Amino acid sequence: MWNQVVVLLCGILAGVFLSAVVLVYAGVSLNNLYTEFVVSVFSSPANISAVLVRSAPLIIVGVSAAVAFRANFWNIGIEGQMMCGAMASTYFSIYDIGPDQSRIFIMLIASAVGGMAWIVIPVILKIRLGVNEIISTLLLNYVAFNFVLHKLYGSWKDPITAFPNSAQFDAVERLPRLGWQNLTYTLPLAVLLALVCWWFLNFSRFGFFTKFTNANEKTAHALGFPVIKVIVVTALLSGALSGIGGFVVTAGIEYRLTQSFFVGYGFSGILIAFIAQNNPLGAILVAFFIAILFVVGQSLQVFYQIPGSMVQFIQAIVVITVAGSEFFLRHRICWIR
Repeated sequence: MWNQVVVLLCGILAGVFLSAVVLVYAGVSLNNLYTEFVVSVFSSPANISAVLVRSAPLIIVGVSAAVAFRANFWNIGIEGQMMCGAMASTYFSIYDIGPDQSRIFIMLIASAVGGMAWIVIPVILKIRLGVNEIISTLLLNYVAFNFVLHKLYGSWKDPITAFPNSAQFDAVERLPRLGWQNLTYTLPLAVLLALVCWWFLNFSRFGFFTKFTNANEKTAHALGFPVIKVIVVTALLSGALSGIGGFVVTAGIEYRLTQSFFVGYGFSGILIAFIAQNNPLGAILVAFFIAILFVVGQSLQVFYQIPGSMVQFIQAIVVITVAGSEFFLRHRICWIR
């Protein structure tokens, strides 16, 4: 385990070093990089709060991807499930369904059900027809996006501003604040979900089945393990988590349904799961690191005119270096004289 941790850290550090080289070449000095990535982020309560707020949905989508990948179900449609979860919870907000005291909990449950319902389609296509879930989950993102546009440009358009956003959520439909800066209960909720999934995957009987299925699906099936059940349950759990991720962004950060609330979370969730080696606890730390990249990236765009695509390029560099570090986990280097 320690060897794995060291190798992954070296991969991340190599990615950070190469990213720094790219940013310096783009015109940002080393002193400014140190100021933005270290001094600015950790010296200001407002910036620390921004990182923590941004990390909450990243933790959830990272755990969502990790859960699905543990059963060899490649859920690339996280953003589509986020949209469906957010639309389901927004429906209860717009039409004031349920008592005020419990509406936020009803919205939470509705978002999980919405995400699960959307992932049922690729699960059925995979099990019954053998359709690759990478293709089906990815293409369903576009279908979900058009549903969002249909509602925001139609009956859910803000009646006050006439902008293609939903009306702002009422106070009882927002996740409450913790009392420090802009931090809300999104972060405790995200950490709780990560801990529950970590226990479920590592200490439950079903978690043992997922490990065996991940290691060798054909052997698990031959030995009588419930492979189909494992795939279905983990996929549904992944969809529910993605739906909750949409709820967290809309009810805990933006307080309304917008056209672009989900942008970037799908790729980031896959990145987090990959770097964390599908470990929900590792996803918490990696999500915090990715949140720092996002917050600093916004600052670089504003003050140094760095394009937004540069932040995505830096993420890609980290993915490549971490993927390359897998070589040192699977092979030993032998020096021959």
